[in-house]
Amino acid sequence: MAMVLRYVDDKGHAIERFVSIQHVTDTTSTSLKDAIDTFFSSNGLSYSKLHGQGYDGASNMRGELNGLKMKILREQPCAYYVHCFAHQLQLALVAVAKKNIDIASFFTTANSIVNHVGASCKRRDALRAQLQEELVVAFENDCLITGRGLNQETSLKCAGDTRWHSH
Repeated sequence: MAMVLRYVDDKGHAIERFVSIQHVTDTTSTSLKDAIDTFFSSNGLSYSKLHGQGYDGASNMRGELNGLKMKILREQPCAYYVHCFAHQLQLALVAVAKKNIDIASFFTTANSIVNHVGASCKRRDALRAQLQEELVVAFENDCLITGRGLNQETSLKCAGDTRWHSH
């Protein structure tokens, strides 16, 4: 679970800071609330100064009875819930992309390729071997572009309309 603080400084500027990633063993609202409580206490933060909270739309987060939103609101009624802006933006972009036939076709094709290659160790190995050959040729011809984060092997991920890995 990522922790981000948003606040207004003395000059009236809105500041947003990524402060922590907390490992949680399960994603129930109770476990998430416990992780937030631990984070708050270990950093000298207080719910009395909390005025907002934002998450995606999962039921464990926004549930009206036992969601994380309600657990925090019971402790601090001024901590208004706002659906995460990045998640809203992603959902809006997905909706727009689905209306454009070229973009929708591209993502459908890309998703099919990822599913096809990712479903078989043999196909994955063939893709790796081809990439390795291309890297060797580029290196031998002195046209391999290098730099931080380039030429790294990554795993193929399935696309999803609301998956955070797409950010």
